Amino acid sequence: MKLIGEKINGTLLPVRRAIENRDSRFIRELAKLQAEAGADWLDVNAGTSPEKELDDLVWLINCIQDEVDTPLCIDSANPGPLAAAVDRVKVTPMINSISLEPQKLEGILPIVVKTECEVIALAMDENGIPRSLDERLTVIHKLVSATRSSGIPDSKVYIDPLVMAASTNTDNGKIVLDTIRIIHEEFPEIHFCGGVSNISFGLPHRTLVNQAFLSLAINAGLDCAILDPLNRDIRAAILSVELVLGMDKHCQRYSRASKKGLIGRQTDKNA
Repeated sequence: MKLIGEKINGTLLPVRRAIENRDSRFIRELAKLQAEAGADWLDVNAGTSPEKELDDLVWLINCIQDEVDTPLCIDSANPGPLAAAVDRVKVTPMINSISLEPQKLEGILPIVVKTECEVIALAMDENGIPRSLDERLTVIHKLVSATRSSGIPDSKVYIDPLVMAASTNTDNGKIVLDTIRIIHEEFPEIHFCGGVSNISFGLPHRTLVNQAFLSLAINAGLDCAILDPLNRDIRAAILSVELVLGMDKHCQRYSRASKKGLIGRQTDKNA
């Protein structure tokens, strides 16, 4: 299971303040903590106005790269700032994201091709997020056709089936799980990525719902998630599920995490 650390996002108030005040120490610390927690990529989203986005993205990238070597996931819907920001990274990044929306497909897909990077592809088009399973599958088939036509190998594509809150539609979780299973069977080299915590929005005890959904999603084929890598409960759920599914040879990752005190009760490593 690959993890994309979600915490460097300008839509979050503390991060926005750090960007505005050019508080590099705050950003470097967020980067360091997520990297140490095992994030495979660090999502970088300036979350600022288009006229400021490039400067803010470049500043964030420089802060992070001064602190850690973890690859970045550049998160922007604007092709101009995205293309310029991608040129500033030291290690080939992931791009978040393309979709069937014409602006994203026509503006961002060429950047992915040029960079030869991995890309998150959102299961949505100009009409928004498809409501039904069949509609979502249709959008994903079109996305895969577009990436393949551009010469992007399936192994570099991370389909985001778009996790929506169960509180607004109790079928939302099942739609995502069924989407992953069907697409995984049809395109075995394609990866899947999603914002796991969206499923619990508006519900009490959100971590319980997130853990249950994450466990089922990993079993369905989810192999990447955008989440808070500092969340001990979520990290423990991932390692436990992978162990039970036979994805952790000799239980090594689980055992190492336990010895390091990364899972279990903080006062008792054997709990």
